Amino acid sequence: MSEFGGTRSEFVGKLRALCEAGGVTGLAGSGGGGGGERVEEKRISKSTDDIADSDERDMTNTQLWFRGVRPSKFRHVYGLPTRKECCYTDISVVRNGNDGNFCAVNPTFLAIVADTTFVVIPIATTGRIDFQCCKVIGHAGQILDLKWNPFDDHTIASASDDCTVKIWNIPEGGLVNNLTSYVTELVGHKRKVLHIEWHPTASNVLLSAGFDHTVCVWDIGNTERPLLNVIDCHVDMIYSLAINRDGSMIATTSKDKKLRVIEPRSGIVVSEGTCHMGTKCSKAVFLDNGRILTTGFSRHSDRQYAVWDQHDLRKPLTQEVIDSSSGIVTPYYDYDTRMVYLAGKGDGNIRYYEVVDEPPYVHYLNQFLSGQPQKALGFMPKRGLNVHQCEVFRFYKLHAAGNICEPISMIVPRKSTLFQSDLYPDTLANLPAIGAKEWFQGRNVSPILMSMKTGESIMEVSNGKSNRNSIESKIQRTHSIHLANGNQTNGSTNTNGHTAISPISNGTDKNLHQQHQPQQQQQQNGANYGSNLINGNNHSISVKQQQNLLNKENEQLDNRKSDNITKKFAFLSQPTIPDYRSQTIIEKSQKTSTNQSTKFHQLQAIFGQQTTNHKDIANLQNNLLSNSRNSSRNSSLENINLLNSENELRKAFNKQADEIKSLRKTLNLSEKRVRELEAEVKRLQLQLKQHQ
Repeated sequence: MSEFGGTRSEFVGKLRALCEAGGVTGLAGSGGGGGGERVEEKRISKSTDDIADSDERDMTNTQLWFRGVRPSKFRHVYGLPTRKECCYTDISVVRNGNDGNFCAVNPTFLAIVADTTFVVIPIATTGRIDFQCCKVIGHAGQILDLKWNPFDDHTIASASDDCTVKIWNIPEGGLVNNLTSYVTELVGHKRKVLHIEWHPTASNVLLSAGFDHTVCVWDIGNTERPLLNVIDCHVDMIYSLAINRDGSMIATTSKDKKLRVIEPRSGIVVSEGTCHMGTKCSKAVFLDNGRILTTGFSRHSDRQYAVWDQHDLRKPLTQEVIDSSSGIVTPYYDYDTRMVYLAGKGDGNIRYYEVVDEPPYVHYLNQFLSGQPQKALGFMPKRGLNVHQCEVFRFYKLHAAGNICEPISMIVPRKSTLFQSDLYPDTLANLPAIGAKEWFQGRNVSPILMSMKTGESIMEVSNGKSNRNSIESKIQRTHSIHLANGNQTNGSTNTNGHTAISPISNGTDKNLHQQHQPQQQQQQNGANYGSNLINGNNHSISVKQQQNLLNKENEQLDNRKSDNITKKFAFLSQPTIPDYRSQTIIEKSQKTSTNQSTKFHQLQAIFGQQTTNHKDIANLQNNLLSNSRNSSRNSSLENINLLNSENELRKAFNKQADEIKSLRKTLNLSEKRVRELEAEVKRLQLQLKQHQ
């Protein structure tokens, strides 16, 4: 392709040169006069411009990088690893070779798979984890996937090799004993369950994909008949399961190299197409604006990614080769920043790209490099990030070698610690927008969003007088203490200083949420909802009081800061008075200096007089020995008794003279080097002036 492009550009250049040299008449014929020649010349020059433009359009994204730097506020995003004392160490990580999700995290807990069990650690409990720590025990086979409920930080779902999916309720503060009792057991798959996904907007809706080539849709709030639908359109093993922003469509990749977009309630395949031609595992994730990004392998085992239109899967919108490694690449998409992260199993790096609406649809930004390969990655929801450090994403990396889980923060470098509104648009709140029954009846609702600055959600109350089972949600603002690495001291407290209270709905999710709330909190919320919630938009009295308290605390902090600044400038504005008084010499230091000078003069007298008698040397030796014993044992003259003759004294003198010569030589070399550097600086300054 490159040779063909070079031939075309060479042809265009020769054709233009021929037009300028007057060779158009020879091509167009002898007749026609000057006007015809000019028309023909214009036509040929236009055709050459069209060829050049088409040549530029045919060039790929990697071939156009030299055209200029594309402006982007995420161009300098970098990954910040965590210190070892802030990691989670000595965890018995699973050694299975599957590509499952072995790590799940939310703003309260971190869950890590350990073979047939998994460990739940409070997010603030960093450092060494006891190998005898409390675990969640209940599966008879290997756990293959873990997912936290997006609307309840204490509910987690686990998929296992024993063909079941179990729902667990983690008590507040973490596990005190081993947890063996599950809330719900979902039995419907005939073979092992590979993937599970929570619905992003409907409460209590869970989707699972198994080795039996089926996708099951569950309602965990319905204890009698939890299975809502079974999708059996696949003919081979399902590699990945993804769900879009509002939960109206799901996407699957399978071993038959097909990418399918399915309507989950009816099981109808909306579109289907051949994904990647390689035989290895492929993954998919939904982007915004009706697009899907997939990662997989080419026919020649090259890793690649592709962007698709979810309504037309016959041909990808764009497709690029990543590298030739063998690890399976998993994509992670951030709807708020429109960045996609590609992390390969066994790789030490994480590549990240920015998604746009125009071709080539994906722009490479940079990559996070690490010497430790990763076994699996979990990511923190947006409401758990530290907005004061401009953190836009956070991974929790399970090391392939060593029992370590390391947080990695993706940070936009900005000097200000204030809230950056362009980096943090309204994100997903931990509140469901619809009930399971309404969603299954065919209703699609956009998710409820919350502000990253204030922690308040946008109230969405279901309209329609006949259906009163809609969800009324509210988030209260409280003050929290931030940790150094962006973690929380409380289980339900967000990093940006806000706490979300689980909603109380009139639908099927009412009982489940009431199980996780303390009794006093339920009474308080019920009283607030009964007396102060008017038209679904007004805040309760307690919220107003908390807002007033927060305002007072902020004013106090501002006053303290201003006082510190005034004290600082007052101290710096004071004049400095020099001290010209004579320094007093301590008697001890004066004695030490006189003794050293006396010994030096005595040695100089010995070495300077070559006709010195042996008697004088012996007398001087005795005097020096007596002085050295009286002064200190660390003196260098304690070994003077070794100098038994004038010859040994001369040897010592020659040795000292050689040392002095070597020191002078090094000094001369250093001075020569300084002169060379000064000359180089002058030369560079002259070059700079000439260029200016």
